[in-house]
Amino acid sequence: MQRPQTTVSSLRIRPGGKTPLFLLVILLAFPAYTAFAGVPAQEAAKLKSTLTPIGAEREGNKAGTIPAWTGGYTAPTHSRETPYDREKPLFSVTADSVAHYASNLPEGAKELFRRYPDYRMDVYPTHRSAALPNSVYENTFRNATRAHPAPVGLAYGVEGAAGGIPFPIPKSGLEVVWNHLLAFWGAARETRISTFVASPGGTIELASTYDEVADFPYYYPDATPTSFNGYYFKTRHIETAPASRVGEGYLAWQPSDTAKYKFAAWRLLSGQHRVRRAPSLSYDIPDSDASGFQNLDEYYIFFGGPDRYDFKLIGKTEMYIPYNNNGVYQRPVMEVMGPKHANPDDLRYELHRVWVVEGTLAAGKHHVAPRRRLYFDEDTWLAVYSDSWNEEGKLWKFGQATMYLMPEVPAVIIGSQFVYDLDLGGYVYGFVFKDGGYKVTPPHPATAFSPDAFAALSTR
Repeated sequence: MQRPQTTVSSLRIRPGGKTPLFLLVILLAFPAYTAFAGVPAQEAAKLKSTLTPIGAEREGNKAGTIPAWTGGYTAPTHSRETPYDREKPLFSVTADSVAHYASNLPEGAKELFRRYPDYRMDVYPTHRSAALPNSVYENTFRNATRAHPAPVGLAYGVEGAAGGIPFPIPKSGLEVVWNHLLAFWGAARETRISTFVASPGGTIELASTYDEVADFPYYYPDATPTSFNGYYFKTRHIETAPASRVGEGYLAWQPSDTAKYKFAAWRLLSGQHRVRRAPSLSYDIPDSDASGFQNLDEYYIFFGGPDRYDFKLIGKTEMYIPYNNNGVYQRPVMEVMGPKHANPDDLRYELHRVWVVEGTLAAGKHHVAPRRRLYFDEDTWLAVYSDSWNEEGKLWKFGQATMYLMPEVPAVIIGSQFVYDLDLGGYVYGFVFKDGGYKVTPPHPATAFSPDAFAALSTR
């Protein structure tokens, strides 16, 4: 359901009367696609009663298989282990039983069950462990009544939001997608990330390792709806492996409104000691860090500009999703990866409610996957699954996150992910980091993401 729209035809004007000058000014200034800002205060008040502070349902489900949210897991910790790591599965979904659980699974997972008899999902007790800092809750409450889709072009951006979920009570698919793009990961981070590829023949190889510095100016402690200057996320990557790619890198700024701000990106070319302005590091450009097995907008399940699609909000449902998967980061990569799919022994699934959004190709746009279905965890707004279809209407790609609990932040984030190519075969195991390899940090100086400073790295 879309927000109410103001059009000339919807306003009553007395027959034979003249339109007041002030009304003409309003009609000219705000075209038909302009959305009202936020939800009414009465509706926003639900964030302090029946809904969690970021918009999930506080109550559990009627069956008792999803518990009520009671604040999430915030106990102090000196490691990334959780109390859930030692639990035993309640049951397993297998190729023999998948039909019984089909309504709780994405299309891509059902396809893996169909292809591989040894594919399995071990289902554990559900823990609504997601929690966020109080400042994020406070800003989310403010955003509920002030944030709105950007009124430029076709409203592919966000205005009036900062420091929290922009649309905790969403009315459209686009708002849910922006909740994911602007979900909380911390204000800044430093990581060493690897990407591995399993070829269609089953050979597993390291595709890349890089050092990343990333900031979310949208979540800086003093952020306001205008303080981050239209760019909500900035990242800097420098390759450290394999040997043939050492020294390569890129710098990228992600805009909060793709109609108003351009994607800003620069490439650092190894051996040439210079930086070049790059085209948009988004959309369906093949990801060189994954040997082309995934596109750049398949990072974090969905990433970058949402303007290639018209997103429809399908609704909310219960699904078995990868959750509280901290244990996977303690295991060797070659144990986690199998020749055809991830090792079922190393993944944990729980029953959670998810929002379902379907994207179809927008008029005048192009994308190699003209149809995508995204599934968003209600407690974090982060995408946990994606199904993608090709131009022939055939199911082509399946993306799966592994949700990672960081109680010291506190936050639950997308950790490592798998992207399966159901056409060619093979898959990517990306955003791989060992325990301690993901560090939430204070914001970095602005110079850390300037093209000049980035260019200086090429001379080191």
